[in-house]
Amino acid sequence: MTLALALPDFWLNHTWFILVGILFTGYAILDGFDLGVGAMHLFTKTDTDRRLMLNSIGPVWDGNEVWLVTGGGALFAAFPVVYATVFSGFYLAFMALLAGLIFRAVAIEFRSKQPMGWWRQFWDVSFCLSSITCSFLIGVAIGNIAWGLPLNDFQEYSGPFLGLLHPYALLIGITTVALFMMHGTIYVIMKTEGSLNALARRWVNPTIIFFIICYATATAATLLHAPHLAEPFRTHPWLGLLVLFNMLAIANIPREMHHGREFFAFLSSCAAIVSLMALFGLGMHPNLVYSVPEIENSLNVLNAASSQKTLGIMLIVAVLGIPLVLAYTVSIYWVFRGKVKLDEHSY
Repeated sequence: MTLALALPDFWLNHTWFILVGILFTGYAILDGFDLGVGAMHLFTKTDTDRRLMLNSIGPVWDGNEVWLVTGGGALFAAFPVVYATVFSGFYLAFMALLAGLIFRAVAIEFRSKQPMGWWRQFWDVSFCLSSITCSFLIGVAIGNIAWGLPLNDFQEYSGPFLGLLHPYALLIGITTVALFMMHGTIYVIMKTEGSLNALARRWVNPTIIFFIICYATATAATLLHAPHLAEPFRTHPWLGLLVLFNMLAIANIPREMHHGREFFAFLSSCAAIVSLMALFGLGMHPNLVYSVPEIENSLNVLNAASSQKTLGIMLIVAVLGIPLVLAYTVSIYWVFRGKVKLDEHSY
């Protein structure tokens, strides 16, 4: 414990930059396929298939959201200035995201409580639209952070709400939807059998193509319009190995699906998300919020962090708490492993 408190300023601040990134990456991997399943929900037509879709994520979706709550809490405690700036600047967008998460949760729980067709159709539409909305808004937020925000001398967001909806942010939002749709479709194939499994296998190639087109377009747009994200890779060419890993992970997804190895395709999809988040983090580092056009107003790991005592105590809590969260997550997935079956306890 004394070691954490004795770490120099450089390591404590940068350690928390990495830990916050790990927490949000865990959320992107785990809740990403939940949101992807929701985005694909209306492509099914029968009540049985839609119940199977819900039950594929039923035991895990709420636990997956713990990573978002934990990441937000860690950001608030470690970098409170970033938390204040981003959450005030994105206030309306975050309220829409919160509404989407609420409607998604309610739709999962309420959908099968009544047998009426209109009732189930309403919650099916709510589940699908809220999943797409949440995915899109998460991507828009990432796109704005990557592009840069207009921060004033007090390091507060000084632009209008509609200024957050510029073409680059919208492109990253669409790319995020495409990524989660692909991720969720692979998960459905892993968890189902019979007619739904066959249907999901027909979805997978279009979702992969959709994502690759969005990915290529977003990469080109980033290099052209957000060149600061590529600066670390120009300065340190060996970081190109991460770019190569990301490309190979994405390329391996259709290869594994072609050979009928959906579990390895899912692992490749997870690896693609991890490497994309790592590329984003390396491109942003040491900044957490990049300011444009006044770059000097940017929030970074030093000027936006809590005190060293706070960071040190939090690191001790994280060392004790993160293994518990991981153990819980692993145990839940182990208990509910295998194909989904409908019974009296199903949604």
